[in-house]
Amino acid sequence: PKGTQDVLPPESARWEALLATFAGIAHRYGYGLIQSPMFEDIGVFQRIGEGTDVVAKEMYDFEDKGGRHVALRPEGTAPVARAFVEHHPEVPWKVWYATPAFRYERPQAGRLRQHHQVGVECIGSADPDVDVEVIALGHTYLSALGLRDWRLVLNFMGTPSDRQAYAAVLQGWLRGRLGDLAPDDAEKVDGHPLRVLDSKREQTRAVLADAPRMAEHLDAASVAHGERVQAGLRALDIAFEVDETLVRGLDYYTHTLFEFQSSALGTAQSTILGGGRYDGLIEQLGGPPTPGIGFGSGIERVL
Repeated sequence: PKGTQDVLPPESARWEALLATFAGIAHRYGYGLIQSPMFEDIGVFQRIGEGTDVVAKEMYDFEDKGGRHVALRPEGTAPVARAFVEHHPEVPWKVWYATPAFRYERPQAGRLRQHHQVGVECIGSADPDVDVEVIALGHTYLSALGLRDWRLVLNFMGTPSDRQAYAAVLQGWLRGRLGDLAPDDAEKVDGHPLRVLDSKREQTRAVLADAPRMAEHLDAASVAHGERVQAGLRALDIAFEVDETLVRGLDYYTHTLFEFQSSALGTAQSTILGGGRYDGLIEQLGGPPTPGIGFGSGIERVL
């Protein structure tokens, strides 16, 4: 089928090496393997990102023979969060996964319609040092594979209320400049203004140079959280950059966002590993207020 591939020897030996490397590092960091279903009730994904491209345009969803509306997994975090809500494990709950994911989108280098991800999730601790641990795990993984051409980029979104307040300010500011934005970005202003920040279009980038800054709308606790994360990374001698335009494609992120980006891919999609904190996600899925953080990394992109 279009957007899928077979992986045959000797190429499959590289997949084996990658998976063994990731599994070994995850176990050393105290993470255990989770296997969740390849498909979920569609509500699991609708609750985390209704209106996002992932949910609105890119999911493989269908009714099964029993009339149940289900969706193939488009990303790794939501199924793990659903499993946490269902099984009530002790916290902090630290798990890793290696799994296929499905996006109905135009196939591109490193992102097929059925692609594969490795990732980790740590649920149950709001400690910013956990953010440092998760980022360090990703750094250790990429370094162990011998990758060198990448940079770590961070942004700090604050609490859900910080994010909502800033989104309202940004939306009002952008509405006064709709005619100056690229048309595709202007369409996002009413529903998802934060995603305009991630635009790669030069027309929009020029407008955003004077946009209100997220850092100016964080409360004192959120600022302290970000400063602690940065101090922890410096203590581990992990280089990073802060980019206030960094946003990710799902709406559940809070506080720390991060991406390892590489220019070696030669495509517009430069991220080889990305994730962040999602302190409101468990509650959205029907569980108690529980913080969490994790990342996913596309196997095809890394290889």
